[in-house]
Parts: sequence; C-alpha cells; structure tokens
Amino acid sequence: RPCTRTNRRPGPTPSGRTFPTTTPPTGGPVVNCVAGPSHLYIPGDAARLWAKRGEERGKNPRLRGAAAPDPHTAHLGPRGAHPPPSTLHESAPPPLIIAAATRRAGRTPSAAAMGALEEAHLAAVAACGCDEEEEEDLLVEVGGGEAPGDAMEPAVRALLAGLGEDDRREGLRRTPKRVAKAFRDGTRGYRQKVKDIVQGALFPEVGVDKRTGSAGGTGGQVVVRDIDLYSYCESCLLPFSIQCHVGYVPSGGRVVGLSKLSRVADVFAKRFQNPQRLANEVCGALHASIQPAGVAVAMQCWHIPLPENFKCKNSGALIRTSHSSRSGVFEGENSSFWNDFVALLKLRGIDMEMDSRSASLTWCPLRPHEVPLCNGHAKRITTNGASSAKSASIPSNMVSAVSSMLLSLGEDPLRKELLGSPQRYVQWLMRFRACNLDVKLNGFTFNSASVYERPGEDATDHRAISSELHLPFCAQCEHHLLPFYGVVHIGYFGSGDGEGINRSHFQALVHFYGCKLQVQERMTRQIAEAVYSVSHRGAIVVVEANHICMISRGIEKIRSSTATIAVLGQFSTDSSAKASFLQSILDTANQEV
Repeated sequence: RPCTRTNRRPGPTPSGRTFPTTTPPTGGPVVNCVAGPSHLYIPGDAARLWAKRGEERGKNPRLRGAAAPDPHTAHLGPRGAHPPPSTLHESAPPPLIIAAATRRAGRTPSAAAMGALEEAHLAAVAACGCDEEEEEDLLVEVGGGEAPGDAMEPAVRALLAGLGEDDRREGLRRTPKRVAKAFRDGTRGYRQKVKDIVQGALFPEVGVDKRTGSAGGTGGQVVVRDIDLYSYCESCLLPFSIQCHVGYVPSGGRVVGLSKLSRVADVFAKRFQNPQRLANEVCGALHASIQPAGVAVAMQCWHIPLPENFKCKNSGALIRTSHSSRSGVFEGENSSFWNDFVALLKLRGIDMEMDSRSASLTWCPLRPHEVPLCNGHAKRITTNGASSAKSASIPSNMVSAVSSMLLSLGEDPLRKELLGSPQRYVQWLMRFRACNLDVKLNGFTFNSASVYERPGEDATDHRAISSELHLPFCAQCEHHLLPFYGVVHIGYFGSGDGEGINRSHFQALVHFYGCKLQVQERMTRQIAEAVYSVSHRGAIVVVEANHICMISRGIEKIRSSTATIAVLGQFSTDSSAKASFLQSILDTANQEV
C-alpha cells in the first residue's frame, strides 16, 4: 500500500541502492520522495517497503525474477523490448504508481501494458507471502515513523517496567504491540457511524390492516436474541462480555436487515462503556435511524471480580447485571409490546423480570474501593461510605502511561466518566506485580527434590490418591495484559495414613503462581512440579480457565474455555490412577465447592 506521509527525507533503500534525486514534475505539489529510474517518483515509505521486499526476493532463489517489468518500456505495450532481468528495478512499486508516473512523463500506458504490470505485481505479492500484519509492521520499520496508535506501545512498556517485568524477555517481546492492537480493535466504534450501517438496509414489507391485527411491516414485532458482544468498562478499562437482545416494531411498511441490529449494537459496544448507557445508546440510535414504532433493548453483562475474591467460597462467578432500555410503543408499565418482548426472551430461558433486580448492584468492582486524588494517590472508601485516612500510593508514571493510551485512542482522560479510570487500571495491574518471594506459603514448603525423580515405590493403590478440586484463581495473561480465571484441580499420592495437605496450603500455592503475569501452560506445569516435590510419588494438575483475551482482540469467542493438564511421576505411567482422578472431577463438577 502506498504511504501518503510526506515527512520522510530522500535517501537510499535498505538494500543500499541510492537513486538520483531530481526535480519533481511541475504541476503538482512537492513532496519528499525517493526517486526511482526514469523520473519515477514514489512516496518515501512505499519505496522503502518495496525495496525491502525486493531484497527479500533477491535472497530467495525461488522468488528471483518475480519483480515487475521495468517502467522504462511499460508504455511500449507487450511487444516492447525489456531489459535483462539483472537490470530490472528490484523494488518495483505497485502498477498504479507506475501508471501515474508514466502519465506525468507525458506518456499514456496501453491497456495491455497495464495488464502485464498488474499480473507481475500480483505474482510478486503472492510470492512474497507476507500477511497484512507483517506488512504493517514493515511499513513502520522501514519508514522510521509510527502508525496511528503506536504511541500506545511505549506506554505499555512503561506499565511492564512498573510491574517489575523485562519487556525484552521472550513472552513479553510483542506484548506492547498486542495490547495496542487489542485496544484499537476494542474501541473502533468511535470511528463508525450508525447511518453508514443502516443506510440502504431498509426493505419494503407488506403488513396487515391495523383493524385486523399486527404483522409484517406494520406492527409485527421482530426480536433478535443472543447477540454476543464485548465492551471495555469505562471505570477500570477491562473488557466485559455482553449478551444483547434487540426488538423493534416496524412501521410504514419497512423492515431493516436483521444483521444491522447486531452491527449497530456492536458500534456502541466497541467503546468505553457502562451497561446502562450502552443499552440507552443502542435503543436511541436504532429508533432514530430506522424510525420504527418502538425499540426494546435488553442486556445481560458479566464483569470479572477482584482477584482476591476468587479465593472466597462461591465468588468464582463473574459479577452479573441486567439492563434494559425501551422507546415508543414499548414504554409504559402495561405495554403489551414489552410483555410480548419479555415473553419471547423467556422462550430462550431469559427472565428479565428476575434479572432486573441485579441492576442495582455495583457494576465495576474497583470503583467503590478507591476515589482518585491528585499526584497518583487515592483514598479508600469504607462500606459505610466514609473515607479512611489511609491512602494507597499508585505509581504516577504508570498512571500517566495509561492516560497517554486513552489519548492515543482519541479519548479524553478528563471526561467525567473516565476520571480515575487510569488509577483503577493501574490498581488492577499492580495485583499481578512480579515479586521474588521465597516459595514458602502458609507452611507449604517445597524441598529440593527433583521433580523428575521417580522413586521405585509401588503406588497402585488408588485409595492413596488425595485430591483438592475446584481451587479458584485469577491470573493475568502476559501476552495481552488481560485476565484469565478459572479453577485448578490437584491430585497426588499421599502417605496412605489418611492425612493430606490442608486445602488452604494448596489455595496459597495456586494464588502464588496465579497472581502474576502468566500463561496457562506454564502455570499448570509450575503447580504440578511444586506438588510433586512434596509428594515424590506422583502429581497431576488440571487447570480450567476462561481467557478474557478470547472475547476481545477481534476473536470474540465468548463461550470458549481452555483446559490444560500436567502429569508427573506415577500418574504418567498408571493410566487407571489418572482416569480415577479425572472421574472425581467430573463427579464433583455440579457440586457446590
């Protein structure tokens, strides 16, 4: 893709070739360019990109000769004599740029010549095999500048440094780029307009006489249920998942394409939001754009709780609230249209009347705990609403980094709804700060035994298998700086005397490995090795987790979950012991922990 930036100086390509710089053709604006052969002017960044690709083709014997024909003879048509392949410009730009340069030189390219150029260009692109993300990275690399939103990456590096992490280590090397991409994708709704979506999607549909009833394009209610969305909480900047249901009553003999209802809802979800305002904005936008007799919107939203609350009994579930908004014929307590809307949701097992009680619950778990003050400090709010004198220090450089991220996304950190959000986001991250504590938790001490040591002791008696199941945890994915949460199941061979390790020790162990930047595979292995160093005979660990990164970043796999398993010692050789442990998880899956 040609780059339109004009702040690049003329200079050599990455391959070392320097083309003569001459005066641009008259009659057009003067821009900084890299001059190609035969007065071919190419914007600097695009020329460097194509030069880089030409250099890659030169290094690969299979791709040599894939360059486009020389623009010197392009205007001569297919019969024009081409120079030998060795003299071809190794970084041939797209054919549209060649055609524009040929016209400026006073020549008109023939259709056959343009066809040949297009074929050569497509062949070169196909041979290159670079995907879109790599191409964007290359543009930034060879241009020396930053693409829109790339100012976020230094901010993410500052956050990693504040967490005591090294952004150069393998797992974090591309984390700033991934985090920036996720935030840009999650806030793309600011750059979209409802009018562009709905325009052209209204279709005529015959209804029935109002004296007869309501159907079709005159009063026949339409409900689209179970629209899976995600948005970013404006209070803590963490993603939350949404199940949205949209209904409307057509009027004027017109109906709207069903997919437009979910797309309009997605426009407002891809912004920093709170659930009730999201429902109101979707309802208002649909009513204004399609002009129906009325619109009803119902939403069920799930927000992750504080990490420490996952340690408490029955607190593993997400914070759930329900919200609704209605207009036109849906308004009023005795609206028959609203009653029909609720009844149609009940067919899917959704009871809005019962769920409406949750709307009064505190939505963001971080908001009631801290009230931001100046200089990165915050005062804690007690349960009775009084402020405590104790203040919690928040690193000001990390707060500034988050504010710069909001600015890069086109948001105003001083907007009323976002006041204090950078502080709360940093508060969340600081719960996963790297630490060098000794691995000694509540009396659970790991000895120096090799985790791969296999004693010759027979452990075929399954009665010696001890287990602790459904241990809740919350960790932070180091690849995307987004939380993942779930349960850990631990099995091990005990001493056989009936005395096992206390559950609180295992919970402390899970918390130790969970409350840091992690990946699920590593966390599973670390817990298994720690347990095996104590039991010596065998350990098995199963981790079941839901990853917030799977509902965002354009993936949007709302209901997906990930399971990992680590097997050490006797469990790796005794398949019946492993099967017995896995069956115990299944037997207790529906029991209250």
